[in-house]
Amino acid sequence: MRPYIYGRRSQIHIIDLRQTVRGLLRATHFLAGLTATGAQILFVGTKRQIKTVVEEQARRCQMPYVSERWIGGTLTNFTVIKPRLEKLKELEEIETSGALQAMPKKQQSNYRRERRKLTRNLDGIRTLTGLPGAVVVVDPRREDIAMKEAHRMGIPTVCILDTDCDPELADIVIPANDDAMTSINLLMGKLADAVIEGRANFAATAMIADKQKAAEGGDDPKPRASRRPGTGPGGGGGGDRSRPRRGPGGGRGGPRRDSSDRSGGGDRGASTERSTGDKTDSAEGDKK
Repeated sequence: MRPYIYGRRSQIHIIDLRQTVRGLLRATHFLAGLTATGAQILFVGTKRQIKTVVEEQARRCQMPYVSERWIGGTLTNFTVIKPRLEKLKELEEIETSGALQAMPKKQQSNYRRERRKLTRNLDGIRTLTGLPGAVVVVDPRREDIAMKEAHRMGIPTVCILDTDCDPELADIVIPANDDAMTSINLLMGKLADAVIEGRANFAATAMIADKQKAAEGGDDPKPRASRRPGTGPGGGGGGDRSRPRRGPGGGRGGPRRDSSDRSGGGDRGASTERSTGDKTDSAEGDKK
């Protein structure tokens, strides 16, 4: 903690407020950008004098929190914690529906005792749908199990710590007096404001995306051109296919034979007949 200490007076270390402001600005920017993507932030603080502040600020920004006791495996074994949250919801539904009054008194006492226990330990994380995007911890020396689980799961941590803590375990350090309610209330209020700002940006982005989808879905689709022959825009037979034209002679295409070709064929026939007649006359003259 030497870089975060301004000096020492009467065996009391004085925190450098410039480092506090620098860490607070880094934390607010980080949390605002993270919540703008829809991620959740988990607030952790179980000290007796600060747990009310943690609950108040976490509820104000609508984020999960742990203020009573950190249950081992909340992050590393969330699949086991989730059924307990469903059990708590089931017990509350039984009590509100009036079905609990029809049960024997001993069973009613057992149900109420279990509900109180689950509410005390899990009431703050009932809105936690999965692993959070980040964890805000007050006094990481006291919440060492939460710090180890977050480090194991690769979750970034924002820590408000005093001079008796190790800053190497935290990703973003906010040096401050973690025993004074006024300082914790101020810092947690600024962090909660950053979370609220990020949630507002996320809601605005989602609204714009929904409007764009609605606008794209409302446009009439353009008619597609048909590929079948004879279905052009002019009705039947209006495509590019065209019937072969008849030639001038009445045939289907091809050049028309002119009169010279026909006359040439007649001359050939006449010459053949004359040559045959000449041969016959010469044969008769030989016989005579």
